[in-house]
Order: sequence, then C-alpha cells, then structure tokens
Amino acid sequence: MDFGNRKISILKAIVQRFIETAEPVGSNIIIVQYHLNVSPATVRNDMAELEEEGFIFQPHTSAGRVPTQQGYRKYVEEIADYDSARKRVEKALITMREEYKIQKTKEKLHEAVHLLSRATHNVSFATLPDNQRTFYLGVSSALRQPEFINDPVSASQVMEVLEENDNFIKILKSLEIGEKADVFIGQENIIPQIHSCSIIVTKYELDGFEGFLGILGPMRMDYPYNMVLVEEIKKMLKSKI
Repeated sequence: MDFGNRKISILKAIVQRFIETAEPVGSNIIIVQYHLNVSPATVRNDMAELEEEGFIFQPHTSAGRVPTQQGYRKYVEEIADYDSARKRVEKALITMREEYKIQKTKEKLHEAVHLLSRATHNVSFATLPDNQRTFYLGVSSALRQPEFINDPVSASQVMEVLEENDNFIKILKSLEIGEKADVFIGQENIIPQIHSCSIIVTKYELDGFEGFLGILGPMRMDYPYNMVLVEEIKKMLKSKI
C-alpha cells in the first residue's frame, strides 16, 4: 500500500470510527480494527500528515484524532462507499416501505419524514406543499447525540433555527439544490447558528407539488447512508405506491 492510498485508508478509518463512536480515534484502534499491515509509528506519522493538511485534528489532550469539516468533505466526495450504503438502506427500508404504502396520500409526506427520523436518529424535515411551512420530526432523538448533550448551547441553537420557520424556508429556497441530495457540511451551510452541524437536502415531488426534504444533524453523521436514504425516500414520495 503506497503512502497516498495508506493515508486515504487511515482517513476513512478515522471518519467511520468517529461516526460510530463519537470518540477520538487512536493509531492502535486503526491498525487492529481496520487491518492495516503497518506499525503504529507509521500510522501516527501519517496521521500527523493528515492533521497538517487539515483533514483531522486532535481535540484537547486526547491521543486520538477526529475529522474536520474538510475531512468529512473529502470522505463524502472521494472515499465513502455508496454501494455498501445502498445495501444498508435497502435492508432498513424493507419493513418501512410496507408501513408507508398503507398511508393515505395526505399522510405520505409525514410518514416519509418519520421514516427518515427513525432511520437516521437526526432531525428530519420537509416543507409542506405550499412551501410556506416546514415540519420536523426526530428532534428529541437528535438532541440525545453526544455533541448536543455535551454542548447545550449547540442544542439550543438548533432549536432556535427550527423555531424560525420562515427564515429556514428562505434559506432552503436560496440553496442551489440539484436533482440529487446535496450535503452542506459545517460552515458550508449558510445558517451561522449551526455551523457545527450538517444538512442533507433534496427536492421532492408529491402529487404535482414540490418541496424540500432533508436531514439536519451533527457534523459527525453517516453521510453515504443518509444521502442514499434521502434519495430513496424521495423516490418513494414520487412513486404511486
């Protein structure tokens, strides 16, 4: 494994492990759990390079590292395994699709957002067909994430953003959102109060109406899984099932 590929593998391991545990990731964990055939000293040197390049950082006095906004962006665009994420989403949706099918049309949007919140444990949201109102589900579950438990100010800022419904809709309308789910990581999103969070959002269509559908959560989130899931829920809304 050459140096470039090895660094990519180390960054991938750090991002995935941190997403799973919310704990800084050390070199020994990377070697043991991700089967890298190199010494701890080599991994530490590579981690120092990644830190210099701005992809990871060392919080406080911890020996481990966590991803930066730049590290997450690198992961989303170049490293994440979307095929594996697709399989996990399909497995998660097997029973949920049946629950969705029995809903009446007017309840399908609510059920779609409910599925998103259940599957991601983040705040899930959608604008109603008039695009003047937004509703949210999964707020209490999202606020149990370590980032919000350990930082009540961040939690209150998320609540503040959600309560400012008109402003949130204006922000969604101002974003350049394409056909596929877009992700805004940390300071990439234009809501100053929640620069410690990420937003995944797409446009949905339901019975001729269009609106926005998405997820808001801490920057530490399972991006490939969440992005694929948002796309699948969007397809369910558009279909006639």
